[in-house]
Amino acid sequence: MESVRISAGFATHTGHHRAANEDSYLAAHPLYIVADGMGGHDAGDRASQAVVRAFHPLAGRGGVAVEDVRDAIRNAQAFVGAIAATTVRGAGSTLTGLVQIVQDGAPHWLVVNIGDSRVYRASARGLERLTVDHSLMQQELDNGNLHPDDASAYPYRNVITRAVGAAASPPDFGLHPVLPGERFLVCSDGLTNEVAETEIYELLASGQDCQLTADRLIERALENGGRDNVTVVVVGVTA
Repeated sequence: MESVRISAGFATHTGHHRAANEDSYLAAHPLYIVADGMGGHDAGDRASQAVVRAFHPLAGRGGVAVEDVRDAIRNAQAFVGAIAATTVRGAGSTLTGLVQIVQDGAPHWLVVNIGDSRVYRASARGLERLTVDHSLMQQELDNGNLHPDDASAYPYRNVITRAVGAAASPPDFGLHPVLPGERFLVCSDGLTNEVAETEIYELLASGQDCQLTADRLIERALENGGRDNVTVVVVGVTA
C-alpha cells in the first residue's frame, strides 16, 4: 500500500454537571483508546485509568498483533476487578478504540469495543459507526421495542450490558485496512448524547487539523449542555 501519515488530536472535559472526570484516554501510536469509568467518584476515574494503564506497554511499539491486544484487555479486566473489590458500589469501565496492527503483512486498524463508547469512520462516503453499543437501549432498538425517535427520552439509556471489570464481558473486534483520506473518531457518550451525528460528520469533514477538530467537538458538547464527561480522540490518515 502507499505510504500514509497518521495524525491525532485529543481532548477531554469534565462537563458542566460532574464533579470529577471519569473518562481517560490514550493517544500514542499505534493506540487510540477511550475509557469511560463507572462506580462513582471513588472508583470510576480509577477504573478508566486502569484500562488505559493496561495498554501503556503497547504504546510506541511496531508490529502489534491481535494477541497483544487481547493480553492488554485481560490485564485491564484484572486491574478493574481489583478496584471493584475494594468498593461498595463496584467499578467498571467502557473500552473502545483503534489499534494499528499488522495483519497478513499489511497495516490494519483493529477496532475494539466493550460498552457504549464509540468509534466512527468519516470518509467521502459519509459517517459510519464502527461499533455497536453494549447497552439496554441498543438491545431495545435492535429488538424493535424502541423507535429511534424515542431513544433520547429512553429512561435506561445509560445502562450498559458489557463493561471492563464485569464478569463475562468479551470485546467486539473489527478489522479495517489503513487507507488515506479517512478520519476516525473515538469518543465517550458524553459527546454522542449531546452532538448529533450529522454535526459530528460536518466537523470531521471540515478540513481542520485533528487537534482543532477535537477541540471543536468538545466545545459543541459543552454548548449543547455538557451534562457528562466528554472525551474525544480524532485520528487522521493522509497520503
